[in-house]
Amino acid sequence: MEISAGLVATKGNLIAAKYTLRLAKQGYELMDKKRMILLKESMALGEKAEEIRNELGRLQAAARKSLQSAVIELGGEYVRSIGESVEEEKAVCISSRSVMGGRLPVVELVCEVELTPPSTVGVSCTLDEAYIRFNEIKKLLVKLSELENTIYRLELNIKRTSKRANALENITIPKYEARIKDILGTLEERERDEFVRGKVVKRGKASME
Repeated sequence: MEISAGLVATKGNLIAAKYTLRLAKQGYELMDKKRMILLKESMALGEKAEEIRNELGRLQAAARKSLQSAVIELGGEYVRSIGESVEEEKAVCISSRSVMGGRLPVVELVCEVELTPPSTVGVSCTLDEAYIRFNEIKKLLVKLSELENTIYRLELNIKRTSKRANALENITIPKYEARIKDILGTLEERERDEFVRGKVVKRGKASME
């Protein structure tokens, strides 16, 4: 019975191999569970991102329609001047949260500008509608950027987790299963040899008496 080069078939090595195999199987179970949780999270976020994209498409069409109506009603130059007077959104806060040991982004608008710019109050309902809708588009874009970045990082984490799980399943576990089988085979062979030698010695002693 041949065993791995440099490995001595002893009960101590057998115990160590069984212990390592048990850890490898536990590690595989954890990696596989983590992979399934991450996949489920990624799929759920993907559905949510698709819903936001659909809502964005609807809002963008409505906002453009309101803006076109405002241009017709008030004139392009006036609408442009109103647009240039709207404060640029700069207060975007990016933090992170932990999911299964991975850091995922959290993107938030800290301080939003007023919902309706003072310069349009009472001037044009269509311009006010356009502003409100574009403001909603801004919020959705921030949320979508968070979701898409989160999905991307989850996919990277899934690939790393799958790689580790596959290594345990296809390399480490079979390696130690084979090692245990080899050590057991060698120890059993030694026991048979010892038994046979014992029988021979016993017969030899008996013949001498």
